[in-house]
Amino acid sequence: MTSIGRHHTEFVRDGVTVVRGAFDPGGMQLAERAYRWSMEHPGPNANRVLGGQPGSFYQDHANPSAWPAYRPLLYGTSLTDLVADLMGSRSLWLLYEQIWLKHGGETQRTPWHQDLSYVPMAGDHLATAWLNLDPVPRERSLEFVLGSHRGPLYNPTAFDPVDPVAAMFAPGVWPSLPDIEAQRARWPIVSWDVNPGDLVVFHPAMLHGGAPTRANERRRTISLRFFGDDACCAARPEAGLCEVDKLTGEEACNDPMAAMARQSPGAPFRHPGFVQLR
Repeated sequence: MTSIGRHHTEFVRDGVTVVRGAFDPGGMQLAERAYRWSMEHPGPNANRVLGGQPGSFYQDHANPSAWPAYRPLLYGTSLTDLVADLMGSRSLWLLYEQIWLKHGGETQRTPWHQDLSYVPMAGDHLATAWLNLDPVPRERSLEFVLGSHRGPLYNPTAFDPVDPVAAMFAPGVWPSLPDIEAQRARWPIVSWDVNPGDLVVFHPAMLHGGAPTRANERRRTISLRFFGDDACCAARPEAGLCEVDKLTGEEACNDPMAAMARQSPGAPFRHPGFVQLR
């Protein structure tokens, strides 16, 4: 495996790094099984994204029953150690798993956004590991604005299929999300060709978006969200991710993310609902 030092440097400096060949064929089989389980067992947060557009864009995340299906992938490969070492964290927890499926027609691009705007947490030891099960050429891969993990956090997109910069929260709390797609030349945008086995690891404060897919093209992706030693609670407007997932009543009371949203800013981000991996 490639020396972790270069990837740690890129992660800290740029907010994103690509680890080529992070998974061998055996590891990819474990990833395929985990993905297939999620497709066959949709959780309460499963939905179609950007509805009303051509093609199909499906996601599911934070399925409360997913851990047994993902445990072999996390413990049967070097993924856990790779992510922790890349962040520079001694400990590592799984925040949640997420799957994506784009297929069946030309899909709209995923709007530019920062994952951290939706989640009540902060810290340097935060990472998303993005693993594709199908080859993805650079022009249709995930795109990033280099160094944007250093801030600021913007009022996040509401994922409106008509207006990609429509804000989720009321104005005035955070700066408005810039229309990056309309001014691409002004931003240091990067993306890569990725093949099955390659791993893109990025900080969740990174501005990023997904390029559209073409007709008859399929893109299956697993995103695994992690946090480490210095992760702490942070205030978010309204209900943050609980609002995204439309959690109400008992659901919201029992959800570990909702529990963290009720903690004081700066408190350690820890909850028994998040599995400690090391």
